[in-house]
Amino acid sequence: MNATLIFDIQELYYLAQYIPVYRELKKRGAECTFVIYENKDFNELLKEVIQTEGIPSVWVKNEHQALSFYLKQKANWVIFGNHFFDIDSLHLVSKSAQFGHGVGPKMSYYTKSSTQMNVRFVEGKRRLDILNAMYPEGCFIQTGFAKLDPLFNNEIKPFDLEKVGLDPNKKTILYAPTFYPSSLPCFSDKWPREFIDYNLIVKPHFFSLSKSKYKLQRNKIEKWAQEKNVYVAKMSEHSLLPFMATADLLISEASSALFEFAALDKPIVWCDFLKLRWTYRGPLKFRFTKRMDQDILNFTDLGAHAASYKELKRVVESQLMNTEEFFSKRKKYTEQLVGATDGKASVRIADYLLMNR
Repeated sequence: MNATLIFDIQELYYLAQYIPVYRELKKRGAECTFVIYENKDFNELLKEVIQTEGIPSVWVKNEHQALSFYLKQKANWVIFGNHFFDIDSLHLVSKSAQFGHGVGPKMSYYTKSSTQMNVRFVEGKRRLDILNAMYPEGCFIQTGFAKLDPLFNNEIKPFDLEKVGLDPNKKTILYAPTFYPSSLPCFSDKWPREFIDYNLIVKPHFFSLSKSKYKLQRNKIEKWAQEKNVYVAKMSEHSLLPFMATADLLISEASSALFEFAALDKPIVWCDFLKLRWTYRGPLKFRFTKRMDQDILNFTDLGAHAASYKELKRVVESQLMNTEEFFSKRKKYTEQLVGATDGKASVRIADYLLMNR
């Protein structure tokens, strides 16, 4: 009998991590279903991705509906990207697995393992050691980062600059800000003109494009989009990978994207200037500190930093001229946080799931 597996899709951005594993399992004859939580902001986009991949799917309104489906299906495995409210009931009929959607700096990377699942797949040894210390009863398996497999295997077609009116003879900068805390509000409205010698690709976080409280971020992005050297990724372009394949340099804050891009041995610029809400400033700054993984301070020399927007252009120009400056740090931290870069993380995950069903 073929193995049966269900992927729990609570957020759109889980797809980039799940799809390489799904493809590997499908090649081996496993029967997979995606359970997708309805979200008015992303429903149409999710439907498009699912149809393109030909993935069997079931839509639910909440975790309770999802659990009801899981209990009826009795799959060998249910795979999660976060914690789940009633894992004990699920374990009466199925095994559970978990892997994160990023290798970024937020404490949620660790706290999602407060739900003890049968196994969690971990990217690199650094996080493996920390998780083992935090949850000694847990089962953690180091596999590498499945999201990046398509890049390491040269399966991703680079983004076509000419098709969107950008100049292939120019260096291309990818700006991938997170939604909060973000450097985006600190950028000048005239940023494209100040960087006129470069192609600028802006890949905002989904929340920046969809949540009402980030309207000011959208206003700024819309102004940039009018400039001839700027391309703003559409909501439908949910994956960062094609843009990573094309870009010469990445600008971001302390985010998973920095470490993912550095794993390709390309230079990054780490923005230290952030727009914090008043509830995270001054005497309340401890809230921001609590939100972030303080272990990330051990990796701040992954690449060059810009302390302010005014410094950004100088730092970018320096890194594009000296791409090897942080080579040794990129290599070291990739091994620790991203893990193996052989393009076989999905293979290792599928091996485990099929051998332990």
